[in-house]
Amino acid sequence: MHRYPRNMIGHGPNRPDAGWPGGAKIAVQFVLNYEEGGENNVLHGDAASEAFLSDIPGAAQWPGQRHWNMESIYEYGARAGFWRLHRLFTGRGIPLTIYGVATALARNPEQVEAMKEAGWEIASHGYKWVEHKDMPEADERQAIADAIALHTEVVGQAPRGWYTGRCSENTVRLVAETGQFDYISDTYDDDLPYWLEHGGKDHLIIPYTLEANDMRFSVSPGWIEGEQFFTYLKDTFDILYAEGQQGKAAMMSIGLHNRLIGRPGKIAGLMRFLDYIAGFDGVWCPRRIEIAQHWAAAHPPVRKDRPSLMDKDAFIDRFRDVVEHSPWVPERAWALELGAAHDTPAGLANAFARILRRASREERMAVLRAHPDLAGKLAAAKQLTPGSSDEQASAGLDALTDEERDRFTQLNTAYMDKHEFPFIIAVRDHDKAGILAAFERRIENDTETEFLEACRQVERIARLRLETML
Repeated sequence: MHRYPRNMIGHGPNRPDAGWPGGAKIAVQFVLNYEEGGENNVLHGDAASEAFLSDIPGAAQWPGQRHWNMESIYEYGARAGFWRLHRLFTGRGIPLTIYGVATALARNPEQVEAMKEAGWEIASHGYKWVEHKDMPEADERQAIADAIALHTEVVGQAPRGWYTGRCSENTVRLVAETGQFDYISDTYDDDLPYWLEHGGKDHLIIPYTLEANDMRFSVSPGWIEGEQFFTYLKDTFDILYAEGQQGKAAMMSIGLHNRLIGRPGKIAGLMRFLDYIAGFDGVWCPRRIEIAQHWAAAHPPVRKDRPSLMDKDAFIDRFRDVVEHSPWVPERAWALELGAAHDTPAGLANAFARILRRASREERMAVLRAHPDLAGKLAAAKQLTPGSSDEQASAGLDALTDEERDRFTQLNTAYMDKHEFPFIIAVRDHDKAGILAAFERRIENDTETEFLEACRQVERIARLRLETML
């Protein structure tokens, strides 16, 4: 069973409307990452200094040494940047979600007190602000447990949201396994929350952002002035707000850091953005926990058939007649690299089409000959497969006049005599008159042209049948 673990379909082509409270057209959610005091530092027992997300060009770790300049930049975030942001957001009455590194929170109690008094949500940003990609699974599991424990001690309550940031391939799974979080944000894959099934339970994912994020003041390509940050945020807001006006309300996450946006020359762009969105109706600025609560209530998880997760026998049994009397098609399709993208009608139809296209000519011919004549003897004897019976009935082929029945009989006979396989058409795409016109037109084609067209029609029929089944 070869399965692709990534989900490339998500909410699909018809994104749902979030249905935000009060009919809001957009949810604009601000995250303030609190990492100062939790970064790599030999004082913290780390092997080297920090090198990530600072204003030092080309910063590199200093193994075994304190990096005084790097430390001072992080300290600016705690000493000055945080308080500038605190004044800004409390003054505007906009609540924040804090992504708090547990060890940083422990080293900054006054700031934690200010967060709590402001009513901000304090979610977990892990135990330390370090890379997790090379952590053994057991070590990362322990780090998650340590983060929850220390966070609870420092804040006075356990975190309800989680974002690691510098995560490993195991992070989301390990966090989900704790069963302690209302949401997890270690993804950047959507404009809306969604449910992730793991361990027999549904876990809410609220995607985060690395582009509407002040971290780009410290990376290349990135921002070099506050106006660029404002322009990007404004453009993002304008597109999402317009989509919300069209009934597709979504979420805009904005990522902030004390030591970056907290600088005077950078925060000016953020202030302009806050001024800008204040001029719009229907803008909801919640904490992430409110998004989680709303999504759980308004869009609870719904379990549905997942073909890619079926065992072989169940898969073949379920889809054996999607291609008429040809269970070998789903049998071979089951062996493909299926994933979430194949749990939709379009996805599974594509898998079946691939099998048909790679089959031998003899196998494809057998598929064509397995199809019944339109309005033929099998239909009259009510011996069609359920799929064929429903399809022919949908086009009125089960209620022909004597004249129509005679004409179909003549065409069926002539077509079979000429091409040695029955006339095949996706009847759900046509009415009775359209089917008859296509029949009369196509009977004049050469056999190779009709063979290829009939194969295309088999694929189309399978697509329509899967639409009904899934």
